[in-house]
Amino acid sequence: MNEEQIRQQQARKGEEPWHWFGPYVSDRQWGTVREDYSPDGQPWTYTTHDMARSLAYRWGEEAIGGVCDEQQLLCLAPAFWNGQDPILKERLFGLSNPEGNHGEDVKELYYYLDSTPTHSYMQMLYKYPQHAFPYDWLIQENNRRGRQKTEFELQDTCVFRENRYFDIFIEYAKAGPQDLLMQITVHNRGTQEAPLHVLPQLWFRNTWRWAPGSYQPSLGIAEGGHICVDHAKLPELQLYCEQMAEQAAELLFCDNETNAVRLYQTANATAYCKDGINNYVVSGKEDAINPAQQGTKAAAHIVLQVPAGESRTVRVRLAAPGLSDPFGKFAELLNTRKAEADAYYDDLQAGLATDDARNVQRQALGGMLWNKQFYYYDVSEWLAGDPAGPKPPEQRRHGRNSTWPHLNNADIISMPDKWEYPWYAAWDLAFHCIPLAMVDSEFAKHQLRLLCQDWYMHPSGQLPAYEWKLEDANPPVHAWATWRVYKMDKKQHGRGDTAFLEGVFHRLLLNFTWWVNRKDRHNRNVFEGGFLGLDNIGVFDRSAPLPTGGHIEQADGTAWMAMFALNMMRIALELARTNTVYQDMASKFFEHFLYIAHAMSTMADEEIDMWDEEDEFYYDVLNLSDNGRVPLRIRSMVGLIPLFAVEVLDLDTLTEMPWFVARLNWFLDHRPQLAALVSRWQEPGKGQRHLLSLLRGHRMKQLLRRMLDEAEFLSDYGVRALSRCHLEHPYQFQHQGGIDAVVKYEPGESSTSLFGGNSNWRGPIWMPVNFLIIESLQRFHHYYGDDFKVEYPTGSGRYSTLLEISQALTERLMKLFLRDEHGHRPIFGDDQQLQNDPHFTDYLLFHEYFHGNTGRGLGASHQTGWTGLVAKLLHPRHPDE
Repeated sequence: MNEEQIRQQQARKGEEPWHWFGPYVSDRQWGTVREDYSPDGQPWTYTTHDMARSLAYRWGEEAIGGVCDEQQLLCLAPAFWNGQDPILKERLFGLSNPEGNHGEDVKELYYYLDSTPTHSYMQMLYKYPQHAFPYDWLIQENNRRGRQKTEFELQDTCVFRENRYFDIFIEYAKAGPQDLLMQITVHNRGTQEAPLHVLPQLWFRNTWRWAPGSYQPSLGIAEGGHICVDHAKLPELQLYCEQMAEQAAELLFCDNETNAVRLYQTANATAYCKDGINNYVVSGKEDAINPAQQGTKAAAHIVLQVPAGESRTVRVRLAAPGLSDPFGKFAELLNTRKAEADAYYDDLQAGLATDDARNVQRQALGGMLWNKQFYYYDVSEWLAGDPAGPKPPEQRRHGRNSTWPHLNNADIISMPDKWEYPWYAAWDLAFHCIPLAMVDSEFAKHQLRLLCQDWYMHPSGQLPAYEWKLEDANPPVHAWATWRVYKMDKKQHGRGDTAFLEGVFHRLLLNFTWWVNRKDRHNRNVFEGGFLGLDNIGVFDRSAPLPTGGHIEQADGTAWMAMFALNMMRIALELARTNTVYQDMASKFFEHFLYIAHAMSTMADEEIDMWDEEDEFYYDVLNLSDNGRVPLRIRSMVGLIPLFAVEVLDLDTLTEMPWFVARLNWFLDHRPQLAALVSRWQEPGKGQRHLLSLLRGHRMKQLLRRMLDEAEFLSDYGVRALSRCHLEHPYQFQHQGGIDAVVKYEPGESSTSLFGGNSNWRGPIWMPVNFLIIESLQRFHHYYGDDFKVEYPTGSGRYSTLLEISQALTERLMKLFLRDEHGHRPIFGDDQQLQNDPHFTDYLLFHEYFHGNTGRGLGASHQTGWTGLVAKLLHPRHPDE
């Protein structure tokens, strides 16, 4: 057992709180629903980037590479100033949804490079221009471009030319659970000496302004010229600042309080507001900081002169008071933790053949771990307003999230992207848990349990979707992730955590019932669900009332529910190993799966099914208000999702479940019309296995024929979300009410404003559904074996097993990140600096999705949680491992 694994074990047993400090500070708090108190529900304009330096937030904090305790009472993060910018660089800049030509988008270059599971060592890189940061240029150019053009990025400006920028490496290491080392190493990549102001900042989240008489903590000067922390809920701490040869650190103090004069032209609650340090450093306003050197926000101000091609280092330490020589063994401690991180990943990556693959996986996992965030949102308080604040507009009581007053979140949660998506999303989080389980299965299990708690889950049984619309429906993949994490955890520790499995299973019974009661409009086992995470994939916004009237019977919604039923059946069978009661539950979900399979295959007394015999593909079906029915013949991921509903039962499993088998046999004997729809249940496959699937061999082959066709779904880099056939033959929907809508293959950014326009499912490659395709093919192969082959690629004349195809698809996805024969990475597109500059090319971004033709990274760029699945794909295993 290596040192990091020992720390994990100590934390798991409650012996040492190694997770007490972590990267739990958001990359963006402004522009979030939580901070929006507008009457019309407009988060992007109610709090803005320009307001952020002066606004004390209600629900959380933001920073560049910030860390905090588990309740975010105390935060630590660096800030910078190059002497040219109009503001201190305390937070990452990006465009709001109305400003970006494809929605919200961060406009910075930063990379989460490394982290251990306990955050005993962490590293990130921030690239800071020596020129004035081009805030206005980025806004104006993206506004000018429109949706048909690519986004204008920071590297498209002149700021990195001639290498006139700083590479700033931010490292943290823990000498103990409450002893944190922070090292900031600044490299001048340019050809001339350049100054840089470095300000390690310490501050309290504002917890005192919202109710009269609340306790207010304080920061002040400690003996020896350090910053002392006085908070009733925290241990005694000091921020030790190393005295450098160039200069002593100047200690600056203000308060984490809103500058109401600047923002609202009303009186301030304090003379020294949140932006006081900014105003002192950038504008020279000496009266902006507290001369008594106390407050609730403080900084150590250090000015570096960095020679061309050289580096300078700043070191601080947050630890207990009384350290006689806080920096005497600083370098030794930091190097030890870094070496322990190397040893931990050496063990984890033993099966990876190349340094490049190891680098990709380590940064992917590092990004997953950096993307933890303290997420605080009490909807009841948010709707009612704070006692010390103004009463919210009456519209709020009937507006966004007003039907979720029970929701009260204050936890460390894995975020999709802490700048673009600084809030959890139900189906994103399920995918996050797979790579997280590789390094910290306890945290992964905690995440899955969390969304099922009473203060998350709606009393009706619905899981919260995301803060912009809690009542939206994400695909029901929670049971799938629970089973996968359970199996991975069991593989790692030699025994299954049945308490975890059973607890989540019982909560998911409520969720399954919610789906059946709320999303099966006519009680026919045909589900609607809404947009189901696929944003603009269809003609309409599937979460909104249809312009035609009527409703959509969704092929993906129904298939997701078939998958949900099989996942629940599989969990029940595992629990039945130690409690025979669960055989009954397994039977219930087996039967429900068959009813859904029947509904997908033939709509009784209807002329149009979801399976189109002519096209041999699954389509949504639009039911019009006049009772007409129209198949929406868009070849998209919607029609491939039925592949995901597949389960293989081994003979050993069935032998242990006599009551379950007896019930199945009776059911299949007495419901022959249902039994005929299952993939030859009575015919055991390879190794005496039995298959449950929506697809029999013929239908599966026809679906795969399209999916594996390079003229349709198959890209060099994975499976596209929309068939390329819609480039020359766009799908057009016309209706007598004057509706004329088109869906066209768009391999890059979205040209529509559906769901904000910042994501696109009309052609790009998305990692989560590709991951499920690969797993499904592995499961089908587990049943059919090597004798079952299909043409791959379609039209090639070459035939492969389903396992070989799953491996080939994995390789295509890996190509996105790995260097090709020319040393290039497709994710970087045609950006020559990213492709060729040694200070760029090995630092990776993990994008939300990828261009369907070129593989270029698109959308949210910083370890969007589900793209972290690349870490698991680099270690391919059977889907039960």
